[in-house]
Amino acid sequence: MCISVETDKVLYEGKSEFQEILVIQTKNQGKALVLDGIIQCTEHDEFSYQEMISFLPLCSHPNPKKVLIVGGGDGGVAREVSKHPLVESVDQVEIDGEVMEVCKKYLPGMAAGLSHPKVTVYVEDGFKFIREKKGIYDVIITDSSDPVGPAVPLFQEDYFKLLRQALKPGGIVCSQAGTFWSSRDFVTKTFKTVQNVFPAVAYAFTTVPTYPDGIIGFTLGSLNPETSFKEPTLKFNDEELNKLKMKYYTSEVHRAAFALPKFIGDTFR
Repeated sequence: MCISVETDKVLYEGKSEFQEILVIQTKNQGKALVLDGIIQCTEHDEFSYQEMISFLPLCSHPNPKKVLIVGGGDGGVAREVSKHPLVESVDQVEIDGEVMEVCKKYLPGMAAGLSHPKVTVYVEDGFKFIREKKGIYDVIITDSSDPVGPAVPLFQEDYFKLLRQALKPGGIVCSQAGTFWSSRDFVTKTFKTVQNVFPAVAYAFTTVPTYPDGIIGFTLGSLNPETSFKEPTLKFNDEELNKLKMKYYTSEVHRAAFALPKFIGDTFR
């Protein structure tokens, strides 16, 4: 399944070592980043995805001081993670440095996260980077494109085993996990893959109008079998949310993200 947007202007078109990169000015969704022909984000609704993939795991952990982001070349996840008041440092590893440079020029509202003082960026293969890390991170977020090309290894069991060893005790992972409407088999496979590695697992989703099906899902895993993903460990009031410049995430939205349709809940049992 694909989705189309009306384009006013092509702002950038190029090809890196890993993928085709396109930035367009759309008629109604602002600027959009397109990789290998697939829309990754638009200025119109990117905050929903970025806030949820960040704050769902961060607010499921009691004290997420050190965070790793794998992928996320547009900088949006780094922008959101660095907002969290308990986060002290963020490592980000992105294989395609050209994506980051393009986003800095054409999507500065997202790419601002890449230059936040809490964030250290590494341009290299995430798989190799994580292999050298043991017991370092409280939360690891994998913000990858769909499982094609350079992103394929980021959905396999060996990858999640590497994430497990890179976590501190009680650590949490969160990965983009597709949509149950058009890729139900992929969602189920990813969930069961994470379930093979972590004692506590959950699936959540959020609305993103410019994604296929209008939604996107996340699979979360925790080394603490008592982790209750549905109940946030840190709750923000309206004043705090405004100060953090949040547009989508609230404690109520956090809880609702884990409320699944019966047919998909049955698939996971």
